[in-house]
Amino acid sequence: MREKSANELSLDRTDLATKRNIMAADRSLMAWIRTALSMISFGFTIYKLLEGFQKNGADLANASSPRNMGLFLTGMGTASMVLGTVEYWLRLRDLQGYKTFDIWRPSFILALVMSVFGLFMFVAITSRVL
Repeated sequence: MREKSANELSLDRTDLATKRNIMAADRSLMAWIRTALSMISFGFTIYKLLEGFQKNGADLANASSPRNMGLFLTGMGTASMVLGTVEYWLRLRDLQGYKTFDIWRPSFILALVMSVFGLFMFVAITSRVL
């Protein structure tokens, strides 16, 4: 067995570094997803909880408080999901210069679904559908 040349070793190391960076980008995106999901679900829960209190006769400081709080949290969650997805896509696009791989990874698909879900919840609270 012959020793690898410097170029072959360099290619092996670059390949492994690219794989590590892809996995790090996946972990970062999953953290964005986790944070956004928490904000979106908490915003919707607060909206429904305060709306229920209001319907049962509780006096809130502002009649639109449930809607405003729900909109704020779901809007922040959706915005963070979209920003995290864009950051992830840009990072993977840069990494494709070093190694060819499929950009449609499970975490990316999940992030896109979550972005659509967040937009749906924001519109639902805005139009009082739910």
